[in-house]
Amino acid sequence: MIVVNLDVVMAQRKIGLTELAEKVDITQANLSILKNNKAKAIRFSTLEAICRALECQPGDILEYVDENQAHN
Repeated sequence: MIVVNLDVVMAQRKIGLTELAEKVDITQANLSILKNNKAKAIRFSTLEAICRALECQPGDILEYVDENQAHN
């Protein structure tokens, strides 16, 4: 499964939900869904905008975790 570590990167950059939402031009509600690992998908254009705003790489935000390994 893919885990979204957006909250971690946001904390490292000391940026809040409201400020990031404005920079990325996305609603706070949609950004919150992404941040809380509830999103089913993300557009590359949104991912690109988030990476630009946070000065990070997609791999800093998205992480693959093997579900079988996670439950052991």
